[in-house]
Amino acid sequence: MREIVMDTETTGFEPESGDRIVEIGGVELWNHMPTGRTYHQYINPERDMPEEAFQVHGLSEEFLSDKPKFAEIGDAFVEFVGDAKLVIHNATFDMKFINAELRWMGRPTLPDSQALDTLAIARKKFPGSPASLDALCRRFGIDNSSRTLHGALLDSEILAEVYLELIGGRQPGLVLDTSGASGGTGGGNDWRPRPRPEPLPPRIHAEEAEAHAKFVEALGEGSVWAKYAAK
Repeated sequence: MREIVMDTETTGFEPESGDRIVEIGGVELWNHMPTGRTYHQYINPERDMPEEAFQVHGLSEEFLSDKPKFAEIGDAFVEFVGDAKLVIHNATFDMKFINAELRWMGRPTLPDSQALDTLAIARKKFPGSPASLDALCRRFGIDNSSRTLHGALLDSEILAEVYLELIGGRQPGLVLDTSGASGGTGGGNDWRPRPRPEPLPPRIHAEEAEAHAKFVEALGEGSVWAKYAAK
């Protein structure tokens, strides 16, 4: 299963009021494991940078002036995403901006069902508790000391760790399924290991067994081996 943990930075809160995406970051997971493949792109928003937004991400109008416009990178972004599930913290916000940018360049939008909202997962799992990315890092003991400003790729990398904790730990494949729904031996709270239907064949040849017996005999009656065999 392919997933993209992603984040965006913008000039504000409402694309319909003229706000634009200025940065996109994404981390690829395969079966909940990072592949090492990432996506990162700064984007020229073709407008000024409000001071409030600059204080959040530190991306100035001057810095972004020579970066490509979304219409120039949109096709590559959609190709990278493909049909992967998009894991996003507060997915409604990011999907609203991504789909606005895609509409403006004349491309089909991404379905909301393609996004998985980690903010909603956190609020359901820890009702009444803070569910910001920083708060979840503190809860799970994830180091986010390098997050002095918001950055799309850095936040995606941190969110990937948070996401794996939210769904059951950083090695979710090691969690035993005790529901009985998988059809394995046992089920529910009565799960226990079962003996093999047929024992594995011995890997020690007769010559090796004989040589070992002679070695133990040579150790004498006071050896550990002799005491263990007597039991």
